[in-house]
Amino acid sequence: MSEQIQLNISGMSCASCVGRIEKALAKVSGVQQASVNLATETATVKGDKLAAQQLIVAVEQAGYHASLPVETPTAEVTTTAFYQQEYWPAVASIALTLPLILPMFGLLFGLDWMLPALWQWLLATPVQFYFGARFYKAGWAALKAGSGTMDLLVAIGTSAAYGLSLYLWWSFDAHQAQHGAPHLYFESSSAVLSLVLLGKYLEHKAKRRTTDALRALENLKPAVATLFQNGLWLEVKAETVQQNDLVLVKPGERIPVDALVEQGQSHVDEALISGESVPVSKSPGDKVTGGSVNLDGVLQLRATAVGAESTLSRIIQLVEQAQGAKAPVQALVDKISAIFVPGVLVIAVVTLLGWGLITADWVAGILNAVAVLVIACPCALGLATPAAIMAGTGSAARSGILIKDASALEQAKAVTLVVFDKTGTLTQGKPELQQFSSFVDEPKLLLWAASLQQHCEHPLAKALLRYATEHQVAAVETEQFQVVAGKGVQGKVQGHHLVLGSSHWMQQLGLELPLDQITTSGASVSWLAQQQGAEPYRLLALFCFTDQLKADALQAVSLLKQQGITVAMLTGDSKASAALIAQQLELSDWKAEVLPAEKAAAIGLWQQQGYKVAMVGDGINDAPALAQADLGIAMASGTEVAVSASAMTLMRSKPVLVSAALQIARLSYRKIQQNLFWAFIFNIVGIPLAALGYLNPVIAGAAMASSSLLVISNALLLQRWKAKE
Repeated sequence: MSEQIQLNISGMSCASCVGRIEKALAKVSGVQQASVNLATETATVKGDKLAAQQLIVAVEQAGYHASLPVETPTAEVTTTAFYQQEYWPAVASIALTLPLILPMFGLLFGLDWMLPALWQWLLATPVQFYFGARFYKAGWAALKAGSGTMDLLVAIGTSAAYGLSLYLWWSFDAHQAQHGAPHLYFESSSAVLSLVLLGKYLEHKAKRRTTDALRALENLKPAVATLFQNGLWLEVKAETVQQNDLVLVKPGERIPVDALVEQGQSHVDEALISGESVPVSKSPGDKVTGGSVNLDGVLQLRATAVGAESTLSRIIQLVEQAQGAKAPVQALVDKISAIFVPGVLVIAVVTLLGWGLITADWVAGILNAVAVLVIACPCALGLATPAAIMAGTGSAARSGILIKDASALEQAKAVTLVVFDKTGTLTQGKPELQQFSSFVDEPKLLLWAASLQQHCEHPLAKALLRYATEHQVAAVETEQFQVVAGKGVQGKVQGHHLVLGSSHWMQQLGLELPLDQITTSGASVSWLAQQQGAEPYRLLALFCFTDQLKADALQAVSLLKQQGITVAMLTGDSKASAALIAQQLELSDWKAEVLPAEKAAAIGLWQQQGYKVAMVGDGINDAPALAQADLGIAMASGTEVAVSASAMTLMRSKPVLVSAALQIARLSYRKIQQNLFWAFIFNIVGIPLAALGYLNPVIAGAAMASSSLLVISNALLLQRWKAKE
């Protein structure tokens, strides 16, 4: 059986580290897939009979550190190096470097502020070997593992500048003293290390912001709950609450678990879970979601889902899954990263030899080679994709849109056709029985129909049962009950063999329907028929149901059309009902009386016509179509089957969120493309300039640090996005 293990990884610095760890994990027995995320510093490993300790050992042998996550996730970016967690190493390093840098500005005004060589060495050495120790450790680990990383490039480059300075200082003799002190390059090595340390700290702070949405969701989990035990209300840890326990929630408290209201009335704020800003009224029988806030009444709740099964836990799991996933475009980055550092080392050697052999200026050759090593940092490449994914999926989650994986972003940008299911998606999903017509003189018709429908979850069945309850008709036991997919139900009630279902099914059974004698006005219809022995079926009654459009359905269709997307509707309901809804929504492309298996085939036909199809649904019968579509979007108010078959889930049953979901997906993918462009352009432009002597190591270090900050800052712009409703 396939399983999944997540590890926290520390010690990574760039995209090359990601590739090396993935290769190390892939070699472990049983591993089928290993994915490492530089931004969250986690590894997700899938396979058969996985042993966590073997995976950890593989990571350690690759030169990094790995550990299992703590039981209660904190949604924090996992970073162990104090250089990234604390600001003081960067500040102290900069403080020691400034006296080395400032004299260079004095030279612009003809002022000689240059410190003696001894003072320069005293200032540069702690920066090089104390504050820069992490680069040596990580670089040495990379060498032992036979690969290259950003840390190795920085360690080699700054060591070259530092070593060159020592050589020039120690080889300086009295004869040369007549021409003044030697020009040393301690400021270059110290400035590069200080800038990288500062960049890493700022990068860490920025990465934390990309997980704000996840931390906000984690913070929704209450620490305590008031539980009814042994006749008393006791305050206990929230995680100890079990299914079916009775819980008390006072005004202002967070609801600890998913539950049903048993007593009390109140308004509940579900904004941070569903994105819905308006408080929702709750009364006995209503569902409440753990993490939402009880505003103004005392509620007694019966727990229905706790722990990992709760809605909030599943949302957090989905967001973590999406933020830890890789977009398909990342495959290109991984391939480039595998050869990037070795390629840069070759360019640096060529630069050194070129300057030394052609111009005989070995000092310039060393400095230019150092600049090549420093500016060629694959860190921005490694952060470009995950930073955009984390910021985009986080912003989507705040608006009640859950994106399951990164591939959904790429699928969403290509969508040209959105197909809506009708019942429960475009309509309220709470139809009412408006017309009950009997064709025989039998007082128990409503009883028989209600008995057939009592075990059915279809909205029409629930409407019929509500109608029966209002007319004080109680259902009785049904024998040989069976659901006929896409058609209706059948069974034996009080000795009568009955069928209840669609017009299409009735006609298949050989019945002639009196459609010309009855006006259904676009209603959904169900027919009740009876079979007596070998005789043909006999028509007994007609039930007509009406379902109102959702308030934002027309707006949802309009917004999608404004984005240049074609909109269609697919339903198993009658043609008359579908035609009425299509007319109200100004839809010209729709299909009715479609069976569940036929829905997937219909999606396939649209795909054959060249459309990239997004399917929006909420029912079990929508699951095949959701799976067939290029992008499946499910309403969380629907069935678990529909949600699991989709790539996106809308936490609110609002079709207008479909256009918002596609928009944030396209924006996120655009940010990925922009980030990759900037990450590549820094290297494509910077490396040749450095090799040709147009960038000194200090400027190269600043450019390298700024490239990482640029891609993260660009991704963070997604946090300003809000769904338009």
